[in-house]
Amino acid sequence: MGNEIDLGLSGGSPALLDLGELLATRLLVQGNSGSGKSHLLRRLLEQSAGLVQQAVIDPEGDFVSLAERYGHVVVEADGNEAELQRIAARVREHRVSVVLSLEGLDAEEQMRAAASFLGGLFDADRDRWYPMLVVVDEAQLFAPAAASDVSDEARRLSLGAMTNLMCRGRKRGLAGIIATQRLAKLAKNVAAEASNFLMGRTFLDIDMARAADLLGLERRQAEMFRDLARGQFVALGPALSKRPLTIAIGPTITDSRNGSPMLMPLPEPSADARSLILAAAPGEPEAGPRPTPARPRRPAGSDVLVQLANYRPPVRDDLPEAEPCYPEERDAAMAAILAEILGDADSGMCNPATLYQDFTVRCRMRRIDGAAVNLSEFKRRLAVARAGAGSGTSLDGEDWERAQVLAASLPDDLAGLFLVIARAAITAAPCPSHASLAEAYGTSSAGRARRMLAYLEERGVIVIRRDLRGAPIIAVPDLSAETAPGQPEVAMASQRLRGRG
Repeated sequence: MGNEIDLGLSGGSPALLDLGELLATRLLVQGNSGSGKSHLLRRLLEQSAGLVQQAVIDPEGDFVSLAERYGHVVVEADGNEAELQRIAARVREHRVSVVLSLEGLDAEEQMRAAASFLGGLFDADRDRWYPMLVVVDEAQLFAPAAASDVSDEARRLSLGAMTNLMCRGRKRGLAGIIATQRLAKLAKNVAAEASNFLMGRTFLDIDMARAADLLGLERRQAEMFRDLARGQFVALGPALSKRPLTIAIGPTITDSRNGSPMLMPLPEPSADARSLILAAAPGEPEAGPRPTPARPRRPAGSDVLVQLANYRPPVRDDLPEAEPCYPEERDAAMAAILAEILGDADSGMCNPATLYQDFTVRCRMRRIDGAAVNLSEFKRRLAVARAGAGSGTSLDGEDWERAQVLAASLPDDLAGLFLVIARAAITAAPCPSHASLAEAYGTSSAGRARRMLAYLEERGVIVIRRDLRGAPIIAVPDLSAETAPGQPEVAMASQRLRGRG
């Protein structure tokens, strides 16, 4: 019972949330404006304040009132991203609960500030991975489902930080709690990682349908979300309830600075009301005519492409100069970073774009110019690393260099799979299994690996045969090499696919 907190009432009984389970499974809160999302988050934060460290990403400054009562440190974001990363690292080191107030920043600055702060929490040293609730209000601002008026770079940074929080934060002690007005505006890969749900009042059909799907309800039951009162939520998840349960959120001790508007009587009409609003007050400077700003010329499509090609990020004076690095040292450092990334158990479930973002972040942390390696080059390096080739192994030779040249002529997603086969052929190792080939392709589907083998064979890159015992052998004609006999699955599956064609 020590890990359970009281959210309110459900049918006259206390509605309890298992805090220990929440730390492992994450929470998604959804509801239209005025449904009581911020009140719910405040109740959850107040009830758990003495039990676990907390960090709140607060775009409107609603939660700064927690500081006076519960000792949260309010961090006012001022656009200094490097300083926010350092603050986040100290937050994890000293286990201090904080509220990151983004009030006063525009949308792009908020996204960059949140990305920097979340990145600092995520990149903390392993010995500082203490349990922490990370609450993100208005999460659709930081993980939008579609492009918006902000720059693509700001959106990529913010979305990547939110994805890391929800997908990979659990092992680092970070439990994401995200609240959004509309599920349709929130990136699906961020919302899909939550296992606990609190769904409030919703009116749009698309949002009601998605909420019903997440809760396992039938579509005809989705209408119930329109009938919920303010402060009522339907709960489901291992930390809440095994069946959908309606909860009325209890009262809070602290109040928001931005309370809901309330009706109040107008003042008595004044005879000089016109002069009060049109005449300048004593000491107020006279306002001259406001100049009409010139409308900027919209650049043509070719101009935009030229600007993008010529863009260079501004030089930061506050960062220490990078020490000169020889190409051999730089390649060795990048190879070590790739090995660290692939050593993470979650890397096999991430696509190359996500791994590339992680790669560039790690390069910046070590003062290496990782941006010099574009996504295409990174995919090639990733394929080589997944194939298990490294300096000082028996694969360093003309055959392996020839194999890499052949891989470069293939589509990016097939390069890693081919290199695994080429490695086995050069070293006369047993024919790789479908599981290892699927992992090299970046999937868990053995059927897809079989289809890719058939595609390579149709292009004449490989030849699949069986020996007299039925064991498969894959030959690479351009290398004049073939694998040792393996399990029957590879050759038999390939023959089945050729038979279907």
